[in-house]
Amino acid sequence: MAMKTPAPGATRTTLGAERAFLLLRTVFTVAPIAFGLDKFAGLLTDWEQYLAPWINDLVPGTAHEAMMAVGVVEVVAGLVVAFAPRFGGPLVAAWLAGIIVNLVTMGEFYDVALRDFGLLVGALALTALAWGRRKASA
Repeated sequence: MAMKTPAPGATRTTLGAERAFLLLRTVFTVAPIAFGLDKFAGLLTDWEQYLAPWINDLVPGTAHEAMMAVGVVEVVAGLVVAFAPRFGGPLVAAWLAGIIVNLVTMGEFYDVALRDFGLLVGALALTALAWGRRKASA
């Protein structure tokens, strides 16, 4: 994730977009990996409390096993953002949309759902910047 040297005629807007891209790419690489790994360690919270009962009824196994599967998906999503952000951004956005539906259908944790909506918008911004960079370099 090294920062590219700006082209000789780069504008402030171009430099700002590049910085925004790098910030978003970093956070959407680190956060999903950290949260995914914590599904196994359980240091940050009791993740099972955030699993809607109807989803728990759909997935095989226990809520703990479901959260470990969620952890694997989150680590993979973070790695996809790191190596292919134009695909990782939409993957993270879709994942966050699923989390939001899960939380809202529980009838609680609306604050977390709202925070995740902000993150979803950030993931879409990362996607837009990643595709814009691809077109600019083509």
